[in-house]
Amino acid sequence: MSKELKRVAIVVLLMFAALFVATTSIQFFQTDALAADTRNTRSLYASYDAERGPLLVDGQPIAMSVPVDDDYKFQRTYPNGPLYSQVTGYYTLGQGSTGLEQSLGDFLSGTADSQFLARINSIITGQKPKGASVEVTIDPVLQQAAWDALGDYTGTVVALEPATGRILAMVSKPTFDPNTLAVHDPSVVTDTYDALIEATGDPLVNRSIDGNLYPPGSTFKIVTSSAALESGIAATDTQPNLARFPLPGSSNTVSNAGGGTCGGGDTVSLETAFVLSCNIPMAEFGVQMGDSTLVDKAKAFGFDKELDIPMAVQPSTIRFPMSDDKLALSAFGQDEDRVTPLQVAMFSAAVANKGTIMKPNLVDSITAPDLTVLQQFEPQIFAEPIDSATSSTLSQFMVSAVENGAATNARIDGVSVAGKTGTAENGEDDPYTLWFTGFAPADNPRVAIAVVVENGGGEDQSGSGNSIAAPIAKQVLEAVLNK
Repeated sequence: MSKELKRVAIVVLLMFAALFVATTSIQFFQTDALAADTRNTRSLYASYDAERGPLLVDGQPIAMSVPVDDDYKFQRTYPNGPLYSQVTGYYTLGQGSTGLEQSLGDFLSGTADSQFLARINSIITGQKPKGASVEVTIDPVLQQAAWDALGDYTGTVVALEPATGRILAMVSKPTFDPNTLAVHDPSVVTDTYDALIEATGDPLVNRSIDGNLYPPGSTFKIVTSSAALESGIAATDTQPNLARFPLPGSSNTVSNAGGGTCGGGDTVSLETAFVLSCNIPMAEFGVQMGDSTLVDKAKAFGFDKELDIPMAVQPSTIRFPMSDDKLALSAFGQDEDRVTPLQVAMFSAAVANKGTIMKPNLVDSITAPDLTVLQQFEPQIFAEPIDSATSSTLSQFMVSAVENGAATNARIDGVSVAGKTGTAENGEDDPYTLWFTGFAPADNPRVAIAVVVENGGGEDQSGSGNSIAAPIAKQVLEAVLNK
């Protein structure tokens, strides 16, 4: 073979090699990126070609696709859009998706692995492809009650079924209407999305599970009391009843919410400190236990743990290790303690369910268009942070807090309610974060709840957990009991 022919052969071989590498890269390594590229109109049209499955609450659609006469063939619509927006999320042209629209997108679009044979069958038979339907755990009565009770406050309400972990209500305000993001004009979608990003109050953020985590305030006393009880401290054990407590190793001091002592007497018990929601004795008990005992118990409740419902939940956090001055603050829910409202609802769910937290879950079932059940969700244990004896003692504490303690505005005539309020500090000049968490009926729990109200509850920012968050929770609990 002549030199010239060899050179041509080598060049041709190199060209084939380059072509092989390029096609392999496109087909195997760049597929997802190219499919997600907003300039890829073929992929965009294809994603709308199949009828996306509905999201259902009690059999009624809260998200569905309807036929339209344009290039996309189907329009995503959201009946009662704002009411369920933090559950459904949105499905858009060019701005992606969130909520269940994102986390269950493969099932809704019919592209999940378990739907492979159905896709092949639709190709063979010429049937139009359809996605699966998803039945959500939300109770429509409780969702509406939570929405109404929260009113114009900035905050969130999340409610669980303690025995199963099913999420019965999830409302976050301010919110948005996903219909405004589902239109088929990309420029309108972009403008709407940008406006929502810039809007006051972060309406796209689901405060129940994401966003800026909150200081839990006195709701964390459930964790501190759990740690105390299971480290050998009895409900009747006492600490000095002080009006000011010098933080160990620091020139700073802390006080109780009212500025005085925790009830009468020279000493105060763990039970009284919980029922009256006193900071100083909780700080004292925290220092007595040590940071590892407190932090281990927080982690047993779910701090620092990954969780999806199936939407991803931001993990709650706590500092470790801690000096005694930081530990004293942490013991009543300050310092660097940070939580999601879902995590706080899980505090109450553990007490209500004899010490066991069932994995929170938003989805009951996923069903193919031919009515084949693709997934049936069963209750799963998430954590067992306390034993049944501790849960019984804490339940009594929480009932007393509602009957004659710091959570009296959650009382319901004829029903025993367990609860704990919180009025958490955010900074020296910042308004408080207001909390209530609890469950009802206390002797046969049907629902556990967490309520958060930001900015001190309004213009004068002078509210407390008992004055504002507890009445909101009461309305939701009453909706459960009246069913």
